This record gives sequence, C-alpha cells and structure tokens, in this order.
Amino acid sequence: MCGNAMSTASIQPESTEDVSAVIDYCGEIYEVRADQEFLIGREADLCIDDNPYLHRRLVRISCHDGLWWLDNIGSRIAVTVADASGSMQARVGPGARIPLVFESAVVVFAAGPTTYEFSITVRGTTFRSYSAPTADTGEATVGEARFTPSQYLLILALCEPWLTQAGSGATDIPRNAEAAARLGWPITRFNRKLDNVADKLDRMGVPGMRGRPGSLATHRRVRLVEYAVAARLVSSSDLYLLDDEKRRNSTPDALTGKDRR
Repeated sequence: MCGNAMSTASIQPESTEDVSAVIDYCGEIYEVRADQEFLIGREADLCIDDNPYLHRRLVRISCHDGLWWLDNIGSRIAVTVADASGSMQARVGPGARIPLVFESAVVVFAAGPTTYEFSITVRGTTFRSYSAPTADTGEATVGEARFTPSQYLLILALCEPWLTQAGSGATDIPRNAEAAARLGWPITRFNRKLDNVADKLDRMGVPGMRGRPGSLATHRRVRLVEYAVAARLVSSSDLYLLDDEKRRNSTPDALTGKDRR
C-alpha cells in the first residue's frame, strides 16, 4: 500500500454512513467517502503493481451528484467493468468514464502480459442484475457465441492462473506454447482453435479479437483472458478438465489426425 490510500488496516472512518464505496484488491479493503477521489495505478492511492506497462494513474473513482463514476485517466490501456455475475460488461477506453450503477462491480484490465482485477461495492444503487435460468446443452455459451468442448478447454487453459488464485489481484497470462503444453496439444492445433474462438467473439462484437497490421498476437490473447475473466466465462470447478485432457493426449492412442470437437 502506498500514497494516501485509506484502508481498514490503517484508518477507520468516523461513521460507516460516511463510507459510500468499498474497493477490494487482493484482500486489501479501501473505503472511500463521497467527498473523496480515489486513484488506482502504479503510483496512486491503490498501488496495483510496479509493472512498467501500467500507467502511474489509470483509474479514478469519484462521486458526483450522488452517483459514483469510474474514469479511465490513462492514455493507452482500456478497462473492462462488469457486474458481479459477468452478465453485463462495458469496455472503458482511455479518456472515457462510466457510472457504477450496480451494487457490486468487477474491474479488469491488462498491462503487458499481466491481467489485474479488483472489485467495487457501492451503496445506494438502484439497479440490480438478474440472470435468467438456462438449459444445460453441453456447450459453453457467451452471448450468442457457443463454444465446442475443445474451444472451452483453450479458454480454460489461458485463464487457469486467474482461476487458481484466491480473490482479486494480478495474474500472468500463459504463452500460447505453455497453454498448448498444458493441454497436451501441438502448438498448431492450439493456434487454430484460438483463431476460431477469436473469430466467434469478434462476430459478437467483443473488441480486440481481430488483429490489426503491426499488432502483436499477445494482445489478442490478453484481451481474450480479460473478457473471459470479466464475463465469468470459465469456472474453477472445471479445472480438472485440463488434467483429463493432458492425460488423454499423453496416451499412446491419443488422436494425432483429426481434432476432437
């Protein structure tokens, strides 16, 4: 912790009624009053990390006219804000802002190869999100995109470090070769599946999935993990599937020709 951040470990507010927003990062709780501004970045009220790819100040949390806002005050890093269920999310580009209308929100962003997550709880919001029950079809679904079992395994392998950590915080994203080895796949198969997943997400309007001239392949992988984390696309209860897939591909009769779905 650095700067002038207020945390429950150091300064307690005079009254809980004065506290209107609570930020949780790696189990560190920061309580923010409506008359304060709270900065998040490499050198801010909440020091996320000393990652040189991270802005000194990336996010500002503040309250105006009774409504809490998140401002992206960085110059090149986009921030994804989602409700706690992941069913609704928005991408906030540099210089943009968004009102925090849900009681609990998750904020996810990437700096270099590392993805970060923290949560914000605000009091007095009037909006609530509800998830409609869905039938189990055997396929993972996000928006209008359906993923085959092998595509879901790819996303799961890339998100494994995030799923295995406790609470919010920083997560290093596996390289393609590392994720392919985790699954027991040839790198060519992994890259082909990654292209398929990126194409599906691009068709449903997820930004950053289609490469541009001069862009790095790392950016697409980072964006995929950032979106999957915010949308709660994968679950830690499915991590055993990675071991099953690695074991299956390590046997002598593992498929070497046509890919499994």
